[in-house]
Amino acid sequence: MFSKACEYGIKAMIFIAHEDAAGRRVSLKEIAGSINSPEAFTAKILQQLRKAALLNSVKGTSGGFELKKGGSDIRLANIVTAIDGPKVITGCGLGLETCSDDAPCPIHHKFKHIRDGLQDMLESSSLRDLSDGVDIGRTFLKR
Repeated sequence: MFSKACEYGIKAMIFIAHEDAAGRRVSLKEIAGSINSPEAFTAKILQQLRKAALLNSVKGTSGGFELKKGGSDIRLANIVTAIDGPKVITGCGLGLETCSDDAPCPIHHKFKHIRDGLQDMLESSSLRDLSDGVDIGRTFLKR
């Protein structure tokens, strides 16, 4: 459903939120290792998230990545939109440029329910809530 970059971006943000809650900045190497992602690919993803104003990056010996102020309010929808764009949430199931209730594609009416449910889940899921599961060992970022 999501691109590989988006999957890694979500996992990276959950890991950063987990560490941010403990007051720690994390390095690119730590992030990539924690989510089993190639460092160069992870760096590009983190750059997109920084440009979308979801992350801060600090240079120097005590540097690394951290959530922007108020990071606990970041929703999965913010991350997905920053990496994959809004079409994942709002686009046509068949990828048509224009698809609506008035001019539907063949799967429009069935896909609309799935897309609306996905949008609700992405908008209601906060980064902090997801990182809490990692904090207590109930959820995992890699196996």
